[in-house]
Amino acid sequence: MSEFEQSTADGPAPRPSYRLKKTVALVGMMGAGKTAVGRSVAQRLGVPFLDSDAEIERAANLSVPEIFARDGETFFRKRESEVIARLLDAHCGILSTGGGAFLAEVNRRNIGERGVSVWLDADLDLLWQRVRHKDTRPLLRTADPRGTLAALYEARVPLYRKADLAVTCKQNLSIEAMAQRVIDTLLTRPDVLEKINA
Repeated sequence: MSEFEQSTADGPAPRPSYRLKKTVALVGMMGAGKTAVGRSVAQRLGVPFLDSDAEIERAANLSVPEIFARDGETFFRKRESEVIARLLDAHCGILSTGGGAFLAEVNRRNIGERGVSVWLDADLDLLWQRVRHKDTRPLLRTADPRGTLAALYEARVPLYRKADLAVTCKQNLSIEAMAQRVIDTLLTRPDVLEKINA
């Protein structure tokens, strides 16, 4: 039984309270779960959830695939860096970044200076299982989407390994279980996250 499921004579045991000291930027491949896990982590910590892709879409009034089609990837990456820098200066929260964001040195530097990066490390088979039926991934609109995903994976993993922290994704883990893994990993860094009661 987890600490969240235990109950007492007075009712359910209180959830731990936390103090987040830096914005946590979730990085990793498309399909790693950055948005879903990020929302769950933010809810548990009682902090804002931020999504760089959603912010770009809101500003442009276009979806990410539409921005790619209309303006190209270079334009998108420039906007992405501007948005990430702005979100890092906002209140501490959980920031979900696009799969390509951490490849840019400027983004790695900004995240390193103003926050902490956490790589959601999912293997290729798990990623493919999650993204193969979705039409919202502009980089996978190719004749061989799995081959494209594999090439992206090989190119990007060495850069994701530069993240401050890593959490391994597993097929059988729920979003809530992954969120707890992220929180447990953040608690290894007292400069980032502190539990203030149990």
